[in-house]
Amino acid sequence: MSILRKKADEFRQSLQACQSYFVTAAIFSLAINLLYLAGPLYMLQVYDRVISSASEITLLMLTLALLLAFMALAGLDAVRARVLTRTSIRLDRMIAPRVMTAIIDHSAKIGGARSQLLRDFDTFRQFITGSGIHAVFDLPWSPIYIAVIFCLHPFLGAFALGCSIILVLMAFLNEWIVKPPLSESSEAANRNYSFTEMSLRNTEVVRAMGMTAGLLNRWSRDRDRMLERQVAASDRAATMQSMIRFLRLSMQSLILGLGAYLVIERMTTAGAMFAASILLGRALQPIEQIVGSWRSLVSARGAFLRVRDLLGANPPRQSGLTLPRPEGRLSVEALSFAAPGTSKPILRGVTFQIEPGEVLGIIGPSGAGKSTLARHIVGVQAPSAGAVRLDGSDVSSWIRSSLGEHLGYLPQDIELFADTVAANICRFKDGDDKDIILAARMADVHEMILRLVDGYDTQVGEGGAILSGGYRQRIGLARAVYGNPSLVVLDEPSSNLDAEGDAALADCITQLKKRGTTVVIISHRPATIGVVDKILVLREGVAEMFGPRSEILARLTRPVPVPAVRGATG
Repeated sequence: MSILRKKADEFRQSLQACQSYFVTAAIFSLAINLLYLAGPLYMLQVYDRVISSASEITLLMLTLALLLAFMALAGLDAVRARVLTRTSIRLDRMIAPRVMTAIIDHSAKIGGARSQLLRDFDTFRQFITGSGIHAVFDLPWSPIYIAVIFCLHPFLGAFALGCSIILVLMAFLNEWIVKPPLSESSEAANRNYSFTEMSLRNTEVVRAMGMTAGLLNRWSRDRDRMLERQVAASDRAATMQSMIRFLRLSMQSLILGLGAYLVIERMTTAGAMFAASILLGRALQPIEQIVGSWRSLVSARGAFLRVRDLLGANPPRQSGLTLPRPEGRLSVEALSFAAPGTSKPILRGVTFQIEPGEVLGIIGPSGAGKSTLARHIVGVQAPSAGAVRLDGSDVSSWIRSSLGEHLGYLPQDIELFADTVAANICRFKDGDDKDIILAARMADVHEMILRLVDGYDTQVGEGGAILSGGYRQRIGLARAVYGNPSLVVLDEPSSNLDAEGDAALADCITQLKKRGTTVVIISHRPATIGVVDKILVLREGVAEMFGPRSEILARLTRPVPVPAVRGATG
C-alpha cells in the first residue's frame, strides 16, 4: 500500500484500532441473540408438554428459567451499549485531535472556517452509540432464526425466507427512494449553517447598515430549500417504514395462519406454530430497525466519507526538520501563488532577502498581494511555485509546532480566543508569568490590561468581543512578540491604533530590532515606515522595488517630469 493510500485510509485505520471493542460487542450480540431463543423454546414447551401433561412444577421451572434468561439478556444488552459508548470515546481520543488539526489546515488553505467537519465527525461517532448500530450487529442473526424455523417445518422456513427477501428488497427500495432528497437536505443544511455562522460573525455590520431584512430573505431561501428536502425525505422514509411495518406484522400473522393449517393437517404442533411467529418477528426486526434508522445511517456514512476525505487531503506531517533556533535570515525565492480555481496569480516571482535583525516594510496599493505574501512567509499558505526559506531551510520542511515557537504573526483580521488575556498572549502554553508581562510591556499594553476588571485573568469573550479594536490589536501584538521569536510578521498592525499607539508600535519594533529579531511589517503609517531598514514595493503581485529605505523613498518621491503643453493655434 502506498503512502497516499495509507493517508487516505487514516480514519479507517483508527476504526480498526477499535476492533477489539467491536469484537466484544459482537460476542455480546451472540449471547443476546441466543437468549432471544428462550421465548420460542418456552412457547414450544408450554404448548407441547406442559399443557398436555398438566404439570405445574414444569411450568414453574420453565417460567423461572425464562425470566432468568430475559434478565441475562437485559444485562448483556446494557453491557453491549456501554462497550459501544466506550468505543466512541476511544475513537474520539484517538482521532479527534487529528481531525481538528486537519480542519485548521484545511481552513487555512481555503481561507475560511469549516466547523461543520467536526460536527460530521461527531455525527459518525454518535452513530456508534445509537440504535442503528445495534440493528447492524443483530442483522447477521436473521438467517440463523430462519434456519431454526426451517427446523420446525420446511414450509414455515420457506415462508420465513420469502418474507425476509421481500423486506430486504424493500430496504434497497427505501435507499433508492430516500437517498436523493436526504443528500440534498444535508447539503442544504450545511450551506444554511455556514451562512448563519458567517452572518453571526458580522453582526455589527448587519445591524449598523440595516442588512437584517436582506440577510433574513437569503437565510430563509436556504432554509426553505433545506426544509423542503427534509420534508420530502421524511415523507418518503415514513411511507417506506409504514409499508415495511405493515408487511412485517402481516407476515407474522400469516405465518400463524400457515402454522394453523399445518397443525390441522397434523404436520406440526401448536407450539411450533407460535414459536415460528416469534422467530420470524425476531428475524425481520433488524431489517425494520435499519430502515427506521436509515436517515442516521446515511448521515453517518456521508459524515465518514467527508472526514476521510478531509484527513486524506490534509495528511499529517510524518517527518520534518527539528532545527535549532533560527537566526532570522529570510529569503523569498521566485515566489508565485494563484488561488485554487483561478488562473490569474496573486503573487508573481517575488524575490528578496533580509538579514537577521533587519526590519522590512512592505507597501503597495490594495490588492497588490501584501497579506498573501505575509501568509506565505509564516507558512500558512503553500506557494504554487518558489519557496520561502528561514536560515536556508524551506519553511514547509519544518515541523509546524517547532517553527511556530520561533515565529510571531499579527494578521490583518485579529481574532482573540474566548479565554483570558494571559492565555491569549502566551498562546495557550504553560508560560511563565514574567514572559507574559514582558510581551505585554513590549506591546505597551501592560497598563491597559491592569485596568481591566480582572487584569490578565479577564475573559475576553469570543473573538475578543468585550475589547475595543485598539485593545485587541495591542494584545495581538503582545501574542506575536511572546517568547522572543526570531521572525515577526505584522500585517497592518496600526490599523486600529491612534498616534500614541503608533508610537508604541514603533518602539516595540525598535526593541525587537535590538534583540536581533527579524521583522516584516505591512503598513503605510509614517511612524512605522520610519523604523524600517528596507522597503519592498509590491504592485499587482510583482516586487516592483526593493532596497534600503532611503533609496526606495527617494525613488517614490522623485518628481515626474511633465511635458509642456503646446498652446492651441487659432
